Amino acid sequence: MNTRLKITAFGIAILSFAFSGTAAAQQMKEKTVMVGGAPMYPSKNIIENAVNSKDHKTLVAAVKAAGLVETLQGAGPFTVFAPTDAAFAKLPKGTVDNLVKPENKAMLTKILTYHVLPGRYSAKQIWAEVKAGNGKAMMKTVEGEDLTFWAKGKNLYIRDSKGNDAKVTIADVNQSNGVIHVIDTVLMP
Repeated sequence: MNTRLKITAFGIAILSFAFSGTAAAQQMKEKTVMVGGAPMYPSKNIIENAVNSKDHKTLVAAVKAAGLVETLQGAGPFTVFAPTDAAFAKLPKGTVDNLVKPENKAMLTKILTYHVLPGRYSAKQIWAEVKAGNGKAMMKTVEGEDLTFWAKGKNLYIRDSKGNDAKVTIADVNQSNGVIHVIDTVLMP
């Protein structure tokens, strides 16, 4: 009986070690990036993470107003260039309030989908495209128009169809259904 008790205790210790190893592996897999004061978890989708960022309240409200929540919770994969609240504040006064009105849903959807590429593109992949394109890379958005990517020093930039440049301020925020790159300017189709 003493031997049986030792074997059981040993078995429990082995199982505990195995489960703690699994938990540690899960934590390592969940390498988070802080955005807007909140950890962004790779196991969560774009919407589940974005709602926690203090820097993306305007973007989240716009996504809701455009009816894109369900889409961005979908399987994807998507690459989202996420303007901060400060980026939206650069727009002329009243622009955001006007865009989120129900009668402007089509225009808002056009602007928001212009910030999304179909597929998952890491910053490294975009840099490689820029290098292969001799300093520029064009990529088609979900909206249908192209964005132009370019680099200056160690920074990656995006030029919209109006000639505005947005800087990627936080790259490679991995999500279960894609990746987010935080930008400092709203892109306009």
